[in-house]
Amino acid sequence: MLVVTTPGWDAVRGTLYAFERGADGAWVPARWTAGARRGDAARGVSIVVGKNGTAWDPGLAPPIAGPTKAEGDGRSPAGVFALGTAFGFARAVEATWLKLPYREVTSTLECVDDPASEFYNTLTDRAAVEPDWKSSEKMREIAPEYHWGVVVDYNTAPAVPRRGSCVFLHIGGGGGRGTAGCTAMDEPALKALMQWLDPKAAPVLVQLPVDAYAALRTAWSLPGLPAAR
Repeated sequence: MLVVTTPGWDAVRGTLYAFERGADGAWVPARWTAGARRGDAARGVSIVVGKNGTAWDPGLAPPIAGPTKAEGDGRSPAGVFALGTAFGFARAVEATWLKLPYREVTSTLECVDDPASEFYNTLTDRAAVEPDWKSSEKMREIAPEYHWGVVVDYNTAPAVPRRGSCVFLHIGGGGGRGTAGCTAMDEPALKALMQWLDPKAAPVLVQLPVDAYAALRTAWSLPGLPAAR
């Protein structure tokens, strides 16, 4: 489990923690794989979320008052989300250190953010389909942010128009600048997480403001967080 907390709904800066199940089934701070920065999981990693903060996934019945996410709102989704495919500019043979399935970002790969498109909120190879969209993220042009990343399975299966699209973990956060709706961190931290994530363990991202996290911790069986740094 990756846990991201922020000070409030409109906050851009936050902290990411990583947890895994201990022998007794309880959540414990994750032990990083070889090559990762030891101790970061317990201390937390600095991240940024959307430039306008966070907002509830509209697919939830919000248990606590807060804004609701929509396409183009500049907010990252709040809730619990599976983590899917990894992606990057590297060729597949250069990404064998990953356990997650991997997709190379080619010059024709786009993330479609046009709610009217049948490909809305999917990574789609323009060369392999008949494009019906008027708006998309041309993945190869978004550098260095998309040099490495992980798809957050928000608003998928099926994608509901205008609920938001193209939500990733990716490189970024320099100067505290927020994203369009993703969660970003520096490259070493992201690559360490990507190396650790294992699809066999069904990894999820829990993303909430701290007050909402505290209120929902018991009901959602969430791990306790370290004291603020």
